[in-house]
Amino acid sequence: MKLTHYNYLKLKSKSLMVFLLMIAGGLVGQGRGSSTCGTSFFSALIQMIPCRPAVAPFSPIPPSEACCNAVRTLGQPCLCVLVNGPPISGVDRNMAMLLPEKCTTNFDPCDMEK
Repeated sequence: MKLTHYNYLKLKSKSLMVFLLMIAGGLVGQGRGSSTCGTSFFSALIQMIPCRPAVAPFSPIPPSEACCNAVRTLGQPCLCVLVNGPPISGVDRNMAMLLPEKCTTNFDPCDMEK
């Protein structure tokens, strides 16, 4: 099988989903904090899965309605947890920071921690 750009992206997407599902299994008992995302990097990441296509590097895909609903429901704290967490393969942090604007929410911008 020739590895085309499309097949490469499909393979990376499937790998990420398997990784996230493994993490989700380990987090079932965790993340039950006072906020919706529990301020846990991995629980926020899992809840923002619908936004994955919109935050891939150089992606022209706008956020889906499911993504915008997740952004609105989870709020700025969850997005900031992701922006300030460890690097995520296949996710452009700058594009993630644009989600509130693209989804027409009224969030304050996240302060990027260095």
